[in-house]
Amino acid sequence: MTTPMTISQQAPAPPAAPAGQPPGPPPAPTPPAPATGRGRRRTVPARIWTLTGASLVAAALLFGATALSIGNAREGLQVIGHDAGPQVVATADLYFALSDMDAQVANVLLIGRETSLGKGRQQALDRYDQRRAEASRAVLQAAELALGDPTEQQTVRQVLDGLGRYERLAAQAILLDQQSQHAAGPPPDRVIELYRQATDLMRLDLLPKAYNLTLDSGTIVRETYEDESAAVLTGRFLVGAAGLLTLALLIGLQIFLARRFRRVLNPALLLATLIIAVFTLSGMLLLGREAENLRMAKDDGFNSVLALSRARAIGNTMHGDQSRYLLDPQRADTYEQVYLDKSQSVLYTPGGSLDKYYAGVDKVVGEWPEKVDFLGFHGAEARNLTLRDQRPAVGAVLTAYEKFQQQDRQMRRLAVAGQARQAIALRMGTLAQSFESYDKALVDLIALHRGAFDGAIRSGDDDLGGWNVIVPGAAVLAALLIFAGIVPRLSEYR
Repeated sequence: MTTPMTISQQAPAPPAAPAGQPPGPPPAPTPPAPATGRGRRRTVPARIWTLTGASLVAAALLFGATALSIGNAREGLQVIGHDAGPQVVATADLYFALSDMDAQVANVLLIGRETSLGKGRQQALDRYDQRRAEASRAVLQAAELALGDPTEQQTVRQVLDGLGRYERLAAQAILLDQQSQHAAGPPPDRVIELYRQATDLMRLDLLPKAYNLTLDSGTIVRETYEDESAAVLTGRFLVGAAGLLTLALLIGLQIFLARRFRRVLNPALLLATLIIAVFTLSGMLLLGREAENLRMAKDDGFNSVLALSRARAIGNTMHGDQSRYLLDPQRADTYEQVYLDKSQSVLYTPGGSLDKYYAGVDKVVGEWPEKVDFLGFHGAEARNLTLRDQRPAVGAVLTAYEKFQQQDRQMRRLAVAGQARQAIALRMGTLAQSFESYDKALVDLIALHRGAFDGAIRSGDDDLGGWNVIVPGAAVLAALLIFAGIVPRLSEYR
């Protein structure tokens, strides 16, 4: 028997809609109960850990970008300043040593048995031996630089083989010339023939190969500079971005803690923020200085040293061409044209003959420094005055070069007039002194750029000193301070 439900036990029925009308909307849901204290405790630690984790990741990016960028700067300084850069300059010295060897042989043959011309036959022989030793050392340095590059190694071997052949030909010519005991001027035909073989080997084979070694080696420095300089500048941007992000996250974490716990300051987090700010600023300044040091070492130092060393070597071959012009009358026109071509590469001014070139040199040197209307190695140097004392040094080079060319003009006039003895005396005397003055001025200018190169490398190395300790030390300290700032707050929720 079913017991009927009392009225109090029955659920109240919803009121019926009036006839002819649709039913009304369902009753609104009951709002959820407010979160309990335990729910709030779960939410606050999670937010703290999220902000802390994000801050630590951003800090890791900051310290990682700094360490990587410092490594790039260190690598650039090592290659440009300590490895490839000095070795490239050594290969440039090879060109100079080889060219001077050939010039001294020409001087020995031109002097003959005379003892009163210039500095004498014996000093020319001594200088030949000195340059031969320098060339041998430079070839060995070029061989070290060519390790790992089969093409450069083959070029070095060819230079060594060619140098041996040249020395044999030069020795034969000198010995035969000594036996002939001829007066100053052209030696016997057999001596001239041997010297032609030697100088052709030098000019057409050895010197071009030596210059190719310099160009190939210089490519290493240029590529290293471009890669590492770009990496340092990119790293500087990344350090700044990562530092700002870390600071923003740490400041956000402090604001959250201050509002939640009603405390104005968190000393540990404040100190961590200060460390990050100082580290970011210091890192950006450091990388900016390193990029500038690399630029100065490359542009104001290495490039100029290499270009001026090339100009010096070419000038030395020009001085040798003056002796060859007097030594071998049958090839005098050829040596004169070669001399003009080399002169134009050193200081270019329009002119299709030596007479026009002499006048052009007088004109452009007279207009210096108000007007730089010439090209060539000296023109490029005159347009790029970036160092203290560079302007007077360039002026000294140009003045000495002008005098050297004026003496050359006088020597050729004497030779054309049939005054061979006077031309030889001028070549071995006043003209040689003019060349020495020009060469000394050029060496002084090279030394100025070499000082800029060494100073930039030294400054870069000094600036990086200690950063292998600063980066990990600052990273560990910042992380410890961040944890020290949040652990007391988290402990309140245990």
